[in-house]
Amino acid sequence: MALTTIDPTPALVVIDLQSGIVSARTDSSVTAAVKQATDLATEFRRHGLPVVLVNVTGRAPGRTEAGRRSGRSAALLPGWADLIDELDVQPTDHLITKRRRSAFHDTGLDTLLRDLGVTQVVLAGISTSSGVESTARSASDYGYHVVLATDAVTDPDADAHRHSVERVFPKLGETATAAEITDMLETTR
Repeated sequence: MALTTIDPTPALVVIDLQSGIVSARTDSSVTAAVKQATDLATEFRRHGLPVVLVNVTGRAPGRTEAGRRSGRSAALLPGWADLIDELDVQPTDHLITKRRRSAFHDTGLDTLLRDLGVTQVVLAGISTSSGVESTARSASDYGYHVVLATDAVTDPDADAHRHSVERVFPKLGETATAAEITDMLETTR
């Protein structure tokens, strides 16, 4: 469903735009998503709206068939979880560190958003089919109006990205480009 309205108090939630993840990907989709996400952060700040920057420092301990190296510890390299410079972190930004896919799982994000009076979350970041989708599902379950900035997300798996954007996101909320979100912010503020 296309974006229909901006609530009185939306928040931008940017997922996993951190050094260790972004630097591992050099394709143009990362560059484009980072630009759109940082442009959204600038616009939300300009309008005095909450910006939540999320990084990840852990993962669920359960076994999976993909993404694990058998027998190795998952120690993070120094700086791996640092937010990328392009985000231009401001003192008014809210920082959340997650240890699971969803930014809501055991982080206090829901309490923060409710304390700020937020009813709508705009999501951007990496990885579309993992961190972003998991956070979108949780936000929907918590009753937030969910908006997914389709050009401010990317995934290392193009098919998984496409599936999330085309099939999953419309079931969880509304979708729009960063420019459409910015235009709607301008007309409602």
